[in-house]
Amino acid sequence: MKPSQPSSDGRLILPRRPLRLLGGAVVALGIAALVALVLWSIVHAAASEAATPQSSLDIPHLLRMTSIQAGLTTVLSLLVGIALAWCLNRLTFPGRNLVVGLFAAAIVTPGLIVAFGLLSVWGRNGWINAALSPLGISIGNPMFGLPGILFAHVILDGAFAARVLLARLDALPAARLKTGQSLALSAWQRFAIIDWPVLRGALPGLAAIIFLLAFTSFPIVLLLGGGPANQTLEVAIYSAVRLDFDLKGAVNLALVQIAACSIVILIASALAPVPTSLGPSGGQSWSDSRRTQALQWLILLICLVAFALPLLSVLADGIGLHALPVLTRPSFWTATITSLVIGIASAVLCIVFALLLAMARATTASHLARIGLGAPAYAYLAVPAVVLALGFFLAVRNLGIRADAAAPYVVVIANALLSLPFAVATLGPPLEAIARGQGRLVRALGLSGWQQFTLVELPLLGRDLGVALALAFCFSLGDLGVISLFGTQDFTTLPLLMYRALGTYRTNDTAVIAALMLILSLAVFILLPRLFEKLSHAQA
Repeated sequence: MKPSQPSSDGRLILPRRPLRLLGGAVVALGIAALVALVLWSIVHAAASEAATPQSSLDIPHLLRMTSIQAGLTTVLSLLVGIALAWCLNRLTFPGRNLVVGLFAAAIVTPGLIVAFGLLSVWGRNGWINAALSPLGISIGNPMFGLPGILFAHVILDGAFAARVLLARLDALPAARLKTGQSLALSAWQRFAIIDWPVLRGALPGLAAIIFLLAFTSFPIVLLLGGGPANQTLEVAIYSAVRLDFDLKGAVNLALVQIAACSIVILIASALAPVPTSLGPSGGQSWSDSRRTQALQWLILLICLVAFALPLLSVLADGIGLHALPVLTRPSFWTATITSLVIGIASAVLCIVFALLLAMARATTASHLARIGLGAPAYAYLAVPAVVLALGFFLAVRNLGIRADAAAPYVVVIANALLSLPFAVATLGPPLEAIARGQGRLVRALGLSGWQQFTLVELPLLGRDLGVALALAFCFSLGDLGVISLFGTQDFTTLPLLMYRALGTYRTNDTAVIAALMLILSLAVFILLPRLFEKLSHAQA
């Protein structure tokens, strides 16, 4: 068996795997062709569709509003993330890993649930107003409009930023910290001299990710926007298609959305990548003053209440005797089964795609080949969910296929593409590390590609494979963007059922559905990685 050429830095890589390269190339070309079909359908519709006479789309305003809320979200999320990571890195207390895990779970918590939880706590009939009503005080509904959008985004993106930055702080060398302690550095001096240089390198890439997530946010803006003044591009696309039947306007908005996202991606690609960590956090020994520790506890408690309270309200409102009528409805169980089937199917498809792409990238040292194999995995970032759904809708129509017949397949494929960037980012680094570290052993033993996967790679992937699968399932379970355009009375998922219930003011139904989605998401996110980790240890 002939080894492949060493990489440019002299490290030996794995033997030639033409089948892996072929499999990755097929997936990459297939995704590229699919995205090209979607983009062609959008551009073709833009050229051929007649404009709706009553269309009142203000694209500059929508672009400006989307950029403002995404920019404010990015700044606030980074500030919250830095403060929270600072507190978690310094404080040691029982249950610390549980708290870190709670913030890590932000990445899989559906935005639809967070938005509903905020309304449940801060809404006109929420917990805060109910507690203040005996005093004759009312705070109204502060969660509608830009403040609510920012609050919901910062809850999710701030927690995500904190988990990424905490991993950077946890990785600080013990010798550097020991030197800092011997110099009797104050809390501010340590942050400026030791912490900030480590955090600063991650901030540009993290800012680009958060900006893109906020720019393409759909369910949070849909629920908390409060009207056209705070509408964003994705919500405007949905409204143009589903409410106004303005296909020409929707296509124009989609083109603007794709152009804006592509610019952000080009900027982000020039920045250092941001590795994420969803595992346990290792604490550090550092003694701050009591005044500083009091500030750290205050910040931690505020962040913990802000993140946990909406989720607790969802569980409290959704669990009880009032749930029985919802649980006995056939429509609820139909939507639940549909969501589970779509979630499992899209997660499996996503993992297959991610493994083929990541293994192919780890097999080759060619820079161009690695770019070609990696770029299609991030198609969703340039073509977000609602735009992707619109493109699929137009493509299906152009092919003469009934939308309801194609809907299940479209939703599964779209959800798989939605999760693919995160799956590749999770599985790629360990596969690259195996390629660098185990290359000589694989060549020396003369293992085939399948033996290499089952005997070497699969046991070492373990938790990473479970994390990728859990992320893909949870993203699919909570997705509202794709199903919003393809959903019908006969084809409904839990997020769509929840949104319809909220739109008809059936708050009890909404609470029950939200509680079930939250429990499913957290259970899968917590248990699946542990299960795969145990299975990999048993196999090893």
